[in-house]
Amino acid sequence: MERPTLDQLVTFVSVRNLEDSARFYGELLGLPLALDQGVCRIYRVAAGAFLGICQRHGLVPDHGRQTAVVVTLVAGDVDGWYAFLAERGVVFEQPPQHNAQYNIYNCFFRDPDGHLLEIQRFLDPAWHS
Repeated sequence: MERPTLDQLVTFVSVRNLEDSARFYGELLGLPLALDQGVCRIYRVAAGAFLGICQRHGLVPDHGRQTAVVVTLVAGDVDGWYAFLAERGVVFEQPPQHNAQYNIYNCFFRDPDGHLLEIQRFLDPAWHS
């Protein structure tokens, strides 16, 4: 199977206070807001690179695994990536599915060090690639 393409990168970080963090990244750093998802805001850092900040309570890692940072690989073909990686032995924590809260189609897996990785496609027409 041929490797599917990746379109963008979003690194999501959990924050304790969304408004304080939004002021820091949006006003102080001057990053343009790409998409407001309510409890998450995504800022453009560079051409295809974005930073997402998400309001989370209890930033303690879950069962010793990193949960406060999620590296998101944005791709049009989530199912293709799922098949490509599963064929190579990657075990998924969540197979591809629609997430209505964020209006995305995504799947999750972990790297060898336990970092959470996501492959997703934005379904929201407000997302500009």
